Amino acid sequence: MLKLAILGFLYDRPLHGYELRRHLVALTGHIRPISDGTLYPAIKRLEADGLLTRETEPGTVAAPRHTLHLTPAGRAALFDWLRAPEDLDISDENRWFTVLAFLRHLDAPADQAAVLRRRLAFLSEPASFFYEGARPLRAEDITDPFRSGVLLVARATSQAEITWLHDTLTLLETT
Repeated sequence: MLKLAILGFLYDRPLHGYELRRHLVALTGHIRPISDGTLYPAIKRLEADGLLTRETEPGTVAAPRHTLHLTPAGRAALFDWLRAPEDLDISDENRWFTVLAFLRHLDAPADQAAVLRRRLAFLSEPASFFYEGARPLRAEDITDPFRSGVLLVARATSQAEITWLHDTLTLLETT
């Protein structure tokens, strides 16, 4: 998801490495800390793959700074990723939020709606964090208040997202 986030933020505008890191931390850093040892190799791989370029600007006070720019191939890769996210990008909440943060970059409402429908289908499947055999347990089935709490919070969050998905799909389908 780091690569998607890098491409998504650079689609918005060119950024210095420090600015990019700050944006990435704001989006995902509270869940998955992003170290320089992770970020800068990812940037170098994207650069080697021709998805971004680095331009040197004179520094105002200090040494020259490198600004990262998305290439046409980087834009195409971003659009491909957003149009067809992996199943894990749809089912994992943290990965889903990264996809959702940049889904606006797809111009076609039909493409955006197709991705949202996949998430809605995933959320509509019976699931639980806890099972009895193959049967998913509901909060009402569990006497442990902590596990019940996990399920109640997850249900409320899912219901809020399902409502938002329906509303947004309606909006996209009338556009």
